[in-house]
Amino acid sequence: MRLRIDLAYDGTAFRGWARQPNLRTVQGTLEAAIARILGGDPRLVVAGRTDAGVHASGQVAHLDLTDAQQQRLQSARNPDPTALAARLNGVLGAYADVAVHRVTVAPEGFDARFSAVWRRYEYRLADRTSGYDPLDRFRTTYLNDELDVASMDAAARSLRGLHDFAAYCKPREEATTIRTLLEFDWHRDEGGILIAHVKADAFCHSMVRALVGGCVAVGQGRLNPDHLVEIRDALTRVDEVKVLAARGLTLTEVGYPADDLLAQRAEQTRNRRELDAD
Repeated sequence: MRLRIDLAYDGTAFRGWARQPNLRTVQGTLEAAIARILGGDPRLVVAGRTDAGVHASGQVAHLDLTDAQQQRLQSARNPDPTALAARLNGVLGAYADVAVHRVTVAPEGFDARFSAVWRRYEYRLADRTSGYDPLDRFRTTYLNDELDVASMDAAARSLRGLHDFAAYCKPREEATTIRTLLEFDWHRDEGGILIAHVKADAFCHSMVRALVGGCVAVGQGRLNPDHLVEIRDALTRVDEVKVLAARGLTLTEVGYPADDLLAQRAEQTRNRRELDAD
C-alpha cells in the first residue's frame, strides 16, 4: 500500500527536508512519528526537497508500507488510512512546527516526486513601504529599502518560459538547469508586503531565491529588467544577483495530472532525469 501524505511545516528550526545524521529535519521528524505508530523504518519520498529555513503549506510526500506496517495499520481501532493524519499530529504534539493535513491511499501510479507536473512557491518580502513586523519575522524577509514593485514585476514576467537557468541556480554535478518557468510575478498585498508567485515544472537548487534576488536588484534600481534576461542567457552566476534568505520562501502547492496519467508522467520524469545524468 502506498499512502499520499499532505503536510505543512515552519522550516525555521529545521535543517531542511532531507534526513541528516544528528540534525533535525522535516523528513526525520515525520518518519520518527510514523515509526512510533506503524513501526519499522519508514522512508518518505517528497515532491520538493526544501532547504534549511524554507517553509511549506502544500508539501506532498508518499510512503510505501511494508507488510508489517500495513498489518499494524489494519489492527488499529480505526484502520482507515485517513485516520492516520490525526494520530501523527497527536505524536507530533500541540503547536508542532510540522503538521499532517491528510493521509490517503495513493492512486495507482502515483509518485510524489516524479508524478508532479509543477510546483508553486511564494516569497514574502517587506521593505520600508510596508515596514517591519516582528510577528512575521520567521516567514518574511526584510530589506531596509524602498522597492519598485512595478519594475520587479516586469522583470519577473520577462524571465518566463523554457530556458537554461544556470545563472540562477547553485550548480550540482550531473543536474540539469533547464526549467520551464510557468509563472513569475510580483504584487503588494493589503499590508504592503511584496509577494512573488513562482511556478515551474521543477526548480534547481536555490533557483527561486536567486530569481527573487535578481528582481530585488531591479527594484532597488541597480539593474533593469533587460539585465536579468541577459544574465540568464549568459548562463553564468553574477555577484549582482544575491540569493535571498530562506525565511521568506514557502512551497505552497504541487500539481499532478489526472489519475490515469500519473504513472506515465512518473516514467517520463524518471527517464529525463536519467538522461540528464548521462
